[in-house]
Amino acid sequence: MKSIIKYFPLLVLTLMIAGCGGSGEQQQSTPDTSATLSEGQSAVKDDVSNPNIVQVAVGSADHSTLVAALKAAQYVDALTNVGPFTVFAPTNAAFAALPAGTLETLTKPENQRTLRDILEYHVLLGVYKPETFLNDKKLGTADGRSLMVEVTADGSILINGGKIIGTVSASNGIIHVIDKVLVPEDK
Repeated sequence: MKSIIKYFPLLVLTLMIAGCGGSGEQQQSTPDTSATLSEGQSAVKDDVSNPNIVQVAVGSADHSTLVAALKAAQYVDALTNVGPFTVFAPTNAAFAALPAGTLETLTKPENQRTLRDILEYHVLLGVYKPETFLNDKKLGTADGRSLMVEVTADGSILINGGKIIGTVSASNGIIHVIDKVLVPEDK
């Protein structure tokens, strides 16, 4: 797990540098307007030199399960929009730690609303940097519920018991990588 944390910023930096490459010629960029309205915001081609939350997650090998869940819940467009958002992004290992069969059940089409509720529980409106988290503070989620912050003696930040193990900025907010899937008590 520590090696994943160690290389995650390098992956993001590599993606950002790759987006800056070019032939040296200056070109005026124009937005790709070929996307139809039915495809939503995620179909619009953005400048990837400053990736949004979804693009960062897609570029992370440790968040493929999260990306699959976002797609199954049809929540990609919401997190592609302007924001700003704070997203607590569980790792693949966090999803694997769920009880057997949970993820498979949640990603079925008939459970799309429940999965979306769980994903919305990982999203805050606005940008919350690590230094703004205070012990015993409640954070209001996108779905109207609350998350509890705990700052430990060693400075670790826990969100409902899930430890923040990394933080990455995105064009439309901030991503805190966590080691636990946050599940509302009523789900």
